[in-house]
Amino acid sequence: MKILILAGGLGTRLRNVVKDVPKPLAPVGSTPFLHYQVENWIAQGVQSFVFLLCHQAELIDCFIEERRSTLLASCEVKSIVEPQPLDTGGAVAYAVRQLGLDGEFIVTNADTWLGSGVRELANAGSDTMVVVKQEEVSRYGLVEIDDAGFVSGFREKGESRGAGWINAGMGLFRAEHFRKWNGQRLSLEKDVFPELIAARQLKVLPLESDFIDIGVPADYLRFCRWQESGREGSLCN
Repeated sequence: MKILILAGGLGTRLRNVVKDVPKPLAPVGSTPFLHYQVENWIAQGVQSFVFLLCHQAELIDCFIEERRSTLLASCEVKSIVEPQPLDTGGAVAYAVRQLGLDGEFIVTNADTWLGSGVRELANAGSDTMVVVKQEEVSRYGLVEIDDAGFVSGFREKGESRGAGWINAGMGLFRAEHFRKWNGQRLSLEKDVFPELIAARQLKVLPLESDFIDIGVPADYLRFCRWQESGREGSLCN
């Protein structure tokens, strides 16, 4: 299974604690967060990686090159740098166009830890979004799900409170959804997903797994403590 990794964001919310490197390379002890991500994906069977880069791309390219003969030795690895920030959907569409990608692939966030999901997604088929249950959804937004397991809508951050299902930042999609791209900024959440929802094509895969988005300092530091403890306990809220 091929995995496309969204790793081009600015990481503005984390800059007061991680100043010199892009968010995926945030240090966890002496090891970049992305190293643990790649280890986790390889352990789940991933052997084909495409890193979608923009902000401080050269640092992530350096990270990749340093691991080509070690961690990534048995893997096919490519990186592609956006000519300008194209948003999440635009980054995927640019990769599809530049690399001639076909069929289906996993898309995931470089800064969102999900302990499992790769094998489950492969079995679920496209177009499927992983969702996880959180006790407080206000920071993330809420995924609305119908009785048949399809996404029926989204509520934006702050529009809902309490427990519910959220987008876990990983999904399995088909390249054909990105072929009509016009070269402009394109959002998965605001542009691509609504079209799939309107066609009743976007399924959910509810998953019980360790999950954390390190995009804010408190959660980044929580992941660091979890890693330092030998991954004792659960990361879920």
